[in-house]
Amino acid sequence: MSRTLHRRLTAPIALFAVAGLMLAGCSADGGTGAAEGPGDYGDADGVVTVYGTIENTEAELLEQSWADWEKESGIDIKYESSKLFEEQISVRAQGGNAPDLAIFPQPGLLADLATRSFIQPAPDSVKANVEKYWTEDWAKYATSDDVLYGAPLMASVKGYIWYSPADFKEWGVEVPATWDDLLALTKTIQEKTGKAPWCAGFGSDAATGWPGTDWVEDLVLRQAGPETYDKWISHDVTFSDPAIKTALDSVGEILLNPDYVNAGLGDVKSINATPFGDAARVMGDGSCALTHQASFFDGFLTDPKNGNATVGPDADIWAFMTPPIEADAGAAVTGGGEIVGAFSNDADTIKVQEYLSSPEWANSRVKLGGVISANNGLDPANASSPILQSAIETLTDPDTTFRFDASDLMPGVVGSDAFFKGIVNWVNGTPSDEVLSTIDNAWPSD
Repeated sequence: MSRTLHRRLTAPIALFAVAGLMLAGCSADGGTGAAEGPGDYGDADGVVTVYGTIENTEAELLEQSWADWEKESGIDIKYESSKLFEEQISVRAQGGNAPDLAIFPQPGLLADLATRSFIQPAPDSVKANVEKYWTEDWAKYATSDDVLYGAPLMASVKGYIWYSPADFKEWGVEVPATWDDLLALTKTIQEKTGKAPWCAGFGSDAATGWPGTDWVEDLVLRQAGPETYDKWISHDVTFSDPAIKTALDSVGEILLNPDYVNAGLGDVKSINATPFGDAARVMGDGSCALTHQASFFDGFLTDPKNGNATVGPDADIWAFMTPPIEADAGAAVTGGGEIVGAFSNDADTIKVQEYLSSPEWANSRVKLGGVISANNGLDPANASSPILQSAIETLTDPDTTFRFDASDLMPGVVGSDAFFKGIVNWVNGTPSDEVLSTIDNAWPSD
């Protein structure tokens, strides 16, 4: 399960961060709440505190992932999780009670603290790891004004379309090479079965709507390209721009078509009322042919309560990436992940930060199951499933164009509020132009 997912399972908190760390500039005069900037602080006392959103079983696995290293190094890593991380990390930084390290699920939040001089520039050892083990696309999410402020940690790949290889063989259809091929495939399945091919659930409590934003982000990147995608994140390209409207309407060719959704779950409007994980159940029982979800969906499919499906190229369920517009286009994917930033720069904190940016830690954590990393020193064979192995290969391929989830890079009042609500309204019948204009109006004024 991705860290982005963890954030979206809790109520969205309006951030006052800039759009993205790679788009932010450093504050020349420090920031509020820190009279002299970050400086040298933190004591090398053998204890390093780490704060983040990762909780429950995944927190236990996180602590297990560094347990052997703690013994070897003599450094005790104290991890604390909070559902209020996004709000509390800024409060703690301003109050002088920041942890040594924080695991940021949104680059924009790290950006805000970096521009206010709370975050330490990455030490040389971490810089070396980032240069060696991470692509430029990933490194830039932790970089501001040519200063690296952290290193990536875990990751997820979005945009997978899940299907049954056995059903495809029975229907005489193949994995589509282009978006038009996907539309043609959808029509063929509907005609052959007489049923809606697609299932979708956008329900996620206060974050209802986020799976729809993932759809739109995939289409913006594929149709309009990475440059437009980047400008959209900073609002240099507005939601009302024809490129964004084209992406939304393209998604609507599937999700708003009553002949195509909502297989095994209801009609078009049932999408909003259906918890996003319920798509795994109807995929597992064969009543749904296609669904769009990130790499973490593997865990939902294999959950016994959803039918205990097997996942693999020759198994019950497999997946292909949302296809490009042109067949010969290079791989372009969206995804999520975390950045580890430091508030302290004592020797022990630096050692822990260096370890978390290393392939040794990445392999240790991935071996425990359920997650991946874009660290190119990671052995894909350590991943717990074929889809996660495939995702690792995609993320670490230098030819892959990767873009962080756009809503995670936008201001919180837009990315995790107005955008989510706009998708819900759109599914309920509000016209595209009205939805996009309303989201634009939520963008904070300069």
